[in-house]
Parts: sequence; C-alpha cells; structure tokens
Amino acid sequence: MKSKIPVLLIFSRLIIGFVMIALSILKIEYYQTIAIVLLSVGLLTDIFDGIIARYLNISTQKIRRLDSTVDQVFFISVGVATYIQCPEFFNTNASKLIILIGAECLIYIVSFLKFKKEVATHSIGAKVWTLLLFATLIQVILQCQSVVLFNLCFWIGLLTRAEIIAILLILKEWTNDVPSVYHSIQLRKGKPIRKSKIFNS
Repeated sequence: MKSKIPVLLIFSRLIIGFVMIALSILKIEYYQTIAIVLLSVGLLTDIFDGIIARYLNISTQKIRRLDSTVDQVFFISVGVATYIQCPEFFNTNASKLIILIGAECLIYIVSFLKFKKEVATHSIGAKVWTLLLFATLIQVILQCQSVVLFNLCFWIGLLTRAEIIAILLILKEWTNDVPSVYHSIQLRKGKPIRKSKIFNS
C-alpha cells in the first residue's frame, strides 16, 4: 500500500485542480481562502510525492513522467480558475502570459521532437520558478493584481524555460531529473552526476 502513496498524491493534484475550477465557476463564498488552501495542498503534494517515492525506492521514470504531466494540468487548472475570478489581470498581462505559455509549449515540442517523450527534467531552476508561480497566483487570487511579483515570475520563468530547452538539446538521450545545464553536460560526457536525495531521484 505504501508504494501507492506517491501516485495517489500525484493524482490528488488533478482532483484539486478540477475542484478549484468548479468552485470558481460556482462563485462560492470564501472562495479566496478555500482556493489558497487547495493551492497550498497541491504544492505540498508536489513536494512530497517525489520525496516519498525516493524514500521508498520507487522513483521510476514512469512516475516522474506522470508527475510532470499532472503538474502541467494542475497549474493550468489553477490558472483557469483564477481567470474566472480575475479576468482583468489576465487581459492586462495577456502578451506576457502568451509568451510564457509559448515558452512552455516550446519545451514540450523540443522534447517530443528529440526524444518522443514529454519533458521531466525537474531542474532546480524549475522548482524555484514553481515557488514564484505559487506566490504570484496567491497574490492574484487575493488581489486580482500583481506587478512586481508577476514580472519577476515572468522573467525567471523565461530563464528557466530556456535552461530546460538547453538541457534537452545537450542530452544525448532522454533523462529525467537533471538538476541543471551543468549536469546535462556531465551526462553528455558520460560522467555520473550527484543528485539531491530530497529534490532529485
């Protein structure tokens, strides 16, 4: 049963994302508080699914790929729910959001063209950006606006997307959990890399 915990945590994010959309459409009372709690729980499941999988020695490529895919669906769902509540923020920042979404799509295009698989690098930079995205979403949920934090999230997002693309181009074969460009260069040279037991499998 313990071996199923990471997968259950991963799929719980799907449920949380869809619930947030439903609650946003229904415009329930205290939506902001409930949305922040759900978003926080979703982030915690994203942190602990990998840690638990590594602790149980079941952090397989299949699980890491599933984790990456569900992460995308989860944050898209949160974005949709937030748009329903605060469309003016999205309209104001439409150009930057389109660029950021385009950069994210480009990652998957590169990965599928080169490896015929979705991306699952789980780089350190991407993890930092996820925390910035989390903070930005909370601010937008609470205030329906974000300037400094959103701009920081935008530029860091572009930098980390560029790094992931660089990692994919450098790697000779598909590999999950590549912490940085430096590590991808080491892998390309056939050298082993050290990974954090907490952050990488």
